[in-house]
Amino acid sequence: MILYNVTVSIDPEIGEDWLQWMRAHHIPDVMATGCFLESRISRIHGEEEGGMTYSIMYLCPDQQKMDEYRDIHAPALQKDHTERYAGRFAAFRTFLSVIEEFKP
Repeated sequence: MILYNVTVSIDPEIGEDWLQWMRAHHIPDVMATGCFLESRISRIHGEEEGGMTYSIMYLCPDQQKMDEYRDIHAPALQKDHTERYAGRFAAFRTFLSVIEEFKP
């Protein structure tokens, strides 16, 4: 399993619009690619004064699906986000390999 995490700091003036767009459009579009099993969006606490930072985490079953997403789907989806919120956000992406899961 691979966790694909996108961390986004968004301008607080457009934070609510961004969050609504992510919920209604972007995350459903990413999930519709068929590359991910589940996703979560979380608010990161403790960011610098005035900032709004979120983590969007997607669970991918394997490297093949992750490569498919990165190579085929991600460019257009990231372009949509960038065009809509140009100059109003900063983002970075992290890929994590799940070593082991612990569940009750």
